[in-house]
Amino acid sequence: MAMFCSQAGARPRTWEASPPEHKKWVEVFKACDEDNKGYLSREDFKVAVVMLFGYKPSKIEADSVMSSVDPNTSGIRLKEFLDIVRKKKEAQLYRNEVRHIFTAFDRHYRGYLTLEDFKKAFKQVAPKLSERIILEVFRGHRFDSSLGS
Repeated sequence: MAMFCSQAGARPRTWEASPPEHKKWVEVFKACDEDNKGYLSREDFKVAVVMLFGYKPSKIEADSVMSSVDPNTSGIRLKEFLDIVRKKKEAQLYRNEVRHIFTAFDRHYRGYLTLEDFKKAFKQVAPKLSERIILEVFRGHRFDSSLGS
């Protein structure tokens, strides 16, 4: 049911890093802050994302992050960095959870759900839900393996 509630607009639950993961994030921040400036520049941030998530952030992502930091600083301070990384990790885990649930209902491995697949899924997770509501939800969303990526 989590997939369907989430698709309907519910927010993913808050996630907190384990102490070893938090420590790793701090170590990555320090490693990327080569001159011990106390903040990460745009380029430092990109390197940190590669180290933690395995991809180079797009110009749009980097612009978004840099525009969200305190304008009185020259970059991303540790506290801001930890918050950004936590949110990215939370979103990553949420997408993985949605993908996992989708895959469980995509029994024929087609990469999309038909109306029949959708009805069967709802019968399992919400058997008392009316067919009319299931049909409305199905018509109002795109359910394929790309999941908006």
